[in-house]
Amino acid sequence: MRISRQHWEALLAELNDACRQRHLLTYRALIERLQLPAPAMQTLVAALEYLATLDARSERPLRSSLVISQGASRLPRPGFFECVTRLGRFTGPSDGAAAASWHAAEVARVFEFDYPQEP
Repeated sequence: MRISRQHWEALLAELNDACRQRHLLTYRALIERLQLPAPAMQTLVAALEYLATLDARSERPLRSSLVISQGASRLPRPGFFECVTRLGRFTGPSDGAAAASWHAAEVARVFEFDYPQEP
């Protein structure tokens, strides 16, 4: 799954704006803002997982944690937690108190971190 450079740069810009404004984005809103072509959700998820990998390698808070589901949980999709488990950042089930607590702490870390400008 690949994302165009234009969409990648737009994704980073949206996440930077969300971070600066201290708010979360839904997957649906992000797909609409970026105008991702089909299969939009798969493309977005792949891009967010790639970004999580880059952030983890650089020992930064995971910007992809700013993207959440529209549902009542207000958490990222289960695949996000599978990804962060693979990255060694989280252990446990993708729903429930442990996931919510870890996610809230990660979002707070993202909001406080000063990310370098992307080239």
